[in-house]
Amino acid sequence: MSDDTPQSCSAAPVGAERALTHDPELTGARADCVLCGEPTELPADHPGSTLCPVCTWQQAQRIACSG
Repeated sequence: MSDDTPQSCSAAPVGAERALTHDPELTGARADCVLCGEPTELPADHPGSTLCPVCTWQQAQRIACSG
């Protein structure tokens, strides 16, 4: 079956926009991004893998456009 409709990714994963939102009220030590080492918006004691806004966006694009 051939379809000439171009393939495109239109939606990022849920939560990707929230991860890119800057919250100026955050204070205290920040966790470092596990990919590039830049500071994140998350507190240093946040569990799990932490990503900076740039790496979060790039990862969301990879996930949304895979498959």
